Amino acid sequence: MVFIALLRGINVSGQKKILMSDLKILFENLSFSDVKTYIQSGNVIFSTEESDTKLMEKKIEEKILAQYGFQIPVLVLTTDEIKNALDNNPFLKNTETLSDKDDPRLYFTFLSEIPNVEHVKKIDVALFAPDTFTLLDKTIFMKVENGYGNTKLSNNFFETKLKVKATTRNLKTLQMISQLVG
Repeated sequence: MVFIALLRGINVSGQKKILMSDLKILFENLSFSDVKTYIQSGNVIFSTEESDTKLMEKKIEEKILAQYGFQIPVLVLTTDEIKNALDNNPFLKNTETLSDKDDPRLYFTFLSEIPNVEHVKKIDVALFAPDTFTLLDKTIFMKVENGYGNTKLSNNFFETKLKVKATTRNLKTLQMISQLVG
């Protein structure tokens, strides 16, 4: 089966640096096959007979800690989860033009698990205007009007409020990962 590992917080502002060629080798040393990386932000496509994504996440996190000495949150997604995120984005539904489908304001925050309903209820979407978001299962769909670097809707925000691990990718990155997995 093919999986996608999304590593959070590597190669940002010179911190927690991991070369993609080294990351590829690290995954191969974990007995994953057909390993491909996409851009420096830690997107890894790989194949394995293993089906337990939580176990894969733990193995990858432990290997990175042992090899590099720092902790990196890792989320492992299935190809269906990537496809469903792209297919079910409420900000892409009923788009009239092709340019809407390349909107640089669209982001996806993937969560490690479905958050507790009580935590979700405590977030008032209206407080973040003009930015907005919608949660569906383990995916937060965001439209960030002034760029991701300027929004309060960050990974840290969602992790603190929802009490789960989170990592974010933009629409273009997710579309490319989808193409790479076929």
